[in-house]
Amino acid sequence: MPIHIVLVEPEIPQNTGNIARSCAATGAILHLVKPLGFSVDDKYLKRAGLDYWHLVEIHYHDNIDEIFNEYPDGDFYFSTTKGALRHSDVHYNDNSFIFFGKETAGLSEELLHDNYDRCIRIPMINDARSLNLSNSVAIVLYEALRQLDYPGLETEGHLTKF
Repeated sequence: MPIHIVLVEPEIPQNTGNIARSCAATGAILHLVKPLGFSVDDKYLKRAGLDYWHLVEIHYHDNIDEIFNEYPDGDFYFSTTKGALRHSDVHYNDNSFIFFGKETAGLSEELLHDNYDRCIRIPMINDARSLNLSNSVAIVLYEALRQLDYPGLETEGHLTKF
């Protein structure tokens, strides 16, 4: 089973489109938790995902509890600037779900408090508030895939000699 990326109430269609493209390129499954801050028919969402939409598996959920109920054996991680663990300090497996919050507020304080030992962060300087959501997903997703030795992905170069 591939890595699962969970976006909780995403607000910016371009970010979600970029994340969908990353999921498509890596075989990660994308979960979108409502309410969404845009229509799934949004032109910016479609443009950011380019022509990769047929390659991404997307699941829509009415609330976050649906994910916990549907995947009771999931290995859940919660990305936040408040996490004690670096994103590279945990050991991902092929049943890992990595949660990311909405762009303006992140994940709820209650969720983070209840799962403090599963909260991860990307190291950055103290004066930086946060990274862009789609960049954060890419950083954490590729670390998880690296740990799993890039399952199902082409790891040999495609370069030709010039």
